[in-house]
This record gives sequence, structure tokens and C-alpha cells, in this order.
Amino acid sequence: MKAILIDDEISNLENLQALLKKHCRQVTIMASAQNVVDAVGAIEKHLPHLVFLDIQMGEQTGFDVLALLPQRNFEVIFVTAYDQYGIQAVKFAALDYLLKPIDIEELINAVNKAEQKLAAQTQTSQLDFLLQQLKKQETSGSKIALPMQSEIRYIPLTEIIRCEADNTYTFFFLANGEKILVSKSLKEYADLLKPNGFLRTHQSHLVNPGFVKSWLKEDGGILQLTSGEKIPISKPNKEAVKQALQKL
Repeated sequence: MKAILIDDEISNLENLQALLKKHCRQVTIMASAQNVVDAVGAIEKHLPHLVFLDIQMGEQTGFDVLALLPQRNFEVIFVTAYDQYGIQAVKFAALDYLLKPIDIEELINAVNKAEQKLAAQTQTSQLDFLLQQLKKQETSGSKIALPMQSEIRYIPLTEIIRCEADNTYTFFFLANGEKILVSKSLKEYADLLKPNGFLRTHQSHLVNPGFVKSWLKEDGGILQLTSGEKIPISKPNKEAVKQALQKL
């Protein structure tokens, strides 16, 4: 699997190169680059399968690299030292990312996932979706990418009624009656969707307030949704949920 490493700091490039050589021997490093122009040139020359792309590169970003490429026929693993910078958009697009300092297990998992997608020749528009969201200058998109077993689904947030935990998986319940299972935890989606007003009512439940019909006073507090479903409210979340609903 041919790879290119892009980071504006040489020490980060050397560290990532050493980790890949030791723990991900299926990866062949073709080149590295420290700025946007060199990165675009390296990608066009070597046609990599995988690109490790630093998000913050001086006054420019890894997103600038993607925007300058007419074709993006490769997998991307974003790398960043800043949890907040750009990661919201990357998460909405269901793309892989690594935080610096790089955790070895997370690196191995990200590379394995990229290899599986390439082996299956999965054609997705995740990078195009990411760039569309960034062009809208939104911290989060009006849609979210949900990785399913055989496809990536792009769902408008307004169509999500609620989410429910199933161990380390999450069920998404949509307005059209569809139920989607995603192999990520509810906590991850609760953190991701909180800026969009979604309410964590319970350890196992996340609700779109746009579908809340009423607050039932039974059992200490239950939300009745427009779908007819009843969602419990745990004691630790009760006051926060109540305050959020009063602002609607």
C-alpha cells in the first residue's frame, strides 16, 4: 500500500515514518512533504493509496491540499495536534483521524481500516462531502456520514429522530421509519451532535429536540416523541434536558 506523509514539521514526519515501518509493514512510504505545494506535487506524481495528512500546516491546512487536487482517489488519515481544529468536520464525514502524539494501536487500526476499504474497492464521496461542509464555513454539517457495512449514508440531521446505544454500537432512528446500525459508540455521537442541539437524556439515549412532543411527569420524567416513542430521562441529565427544552 503506497503512502505519502504530509506534515509541516520534520520531527513529526520522522516519528510517523518510524512508527509505520515498525508497526505497519504493509505500508510503503513513497514520499513526504512539508507544505501544500509539495504535497500536491507528491500526490500527483506517486498516486498513493493512502495519505497521512496534517490538518494545521502553518497558515494553510491539509484541506487546502485536497481542494487543489482534481481527483482524490486515495484514502486519507488526518493527523492533528489540535482536537478541536477541523476535527468536527472530519467526524461528520466519518473519516479517520489521529491525534498527536500518535497512539500506536490507533495508528494500526486506522491503517487496517484503510487497507480493507482499498481491498474492497469501496467508492465513497467522503472527501468531497468534507470539502462541501468546509465551503459552507460550518463547524458542523447539515448532514452526517454514517458508515454502514456496505456503504456510507449521508443523513440530514433534521431526519434523525433519536439515537440509542447498543453496547459499543449505535442505532439511528430516522423520520422515514428506517433504523441504521453504526459501529461507533453513542458517546461519540453525543459529543459530535451536541452543538446541533441533540440532547443526551440517558446513558443509552440521544434525542433530536425537534421531535420532542411533550414531557411526561411519570417515573421522574419521560420524553414523548412525535413518533409516539417514550424516552427515559436519567436523574443526572434531568435538569440539563429541562433547561434545553425551555429554550426551544
